[in-house]
Amino acid sequence: MENFLKKAGWTSILTSLILAVIGIIMIYNPETTMQFISTILGIFFIVIGVIKLINYFVAKGNSSLFTNDIAWGIISIIIGLVVIVYSSTIENIFRIMIGIWIIYSGFTRLTLSFKLKNINEKIWALVLTLSVLMVVGGLYVTFYPGALIVTLGVIILIYSIMDLIESFIFMRNIKELN
Repeated sequence: MENFLKKAGWTSILTSLILAVIGIIMIYNPETTMQFISTILGIFFIVIGVIKLINYFVAKGNSSLFTNDIAWGIISIIIGLVVIVYSSTIENIFRIMIGIWIIYSGFTRLTLSFKLKNINEKIWALVLTLSVLMVVGGLYVTFYPGALIVTLGVIILIYSIMDLIESFIFMRNIKELN
């Protein structure tokens, strides 16, 4: 049982180190990371499109009166190419939409904080502070290209560090667990 626990601990440490490297890459190279993700996603759509086209021609188009494999295949291939070629534009649109949503959420909480103040609720100042931070964060996401990837990279890096610490504590206490 102790050998099994040691293998699990070392696997967890290795996984955490890999995640830490991925997080660091995402933090220091967000544009390349986004390009890589877009390329993988685009290839996925193209492969699905090719499979749909192959299915259509293998069935010779007569498997069902309502089959749309040729249309779905062509559309999927086009989507894949668009995702690969226009990855930065798609990332910008996605980033701006998320930023606007965060700003909107911040302003709704700002309104809530004023309502809480009017009814003498003590938590209104905390809600106000958090809402201002949300608006600032939303502006950051909206105007800083790569903000989503960098933020995700920071989250992954923090998680991997916490997981490494937990894994080392686990490895140190295996004998007591057994």
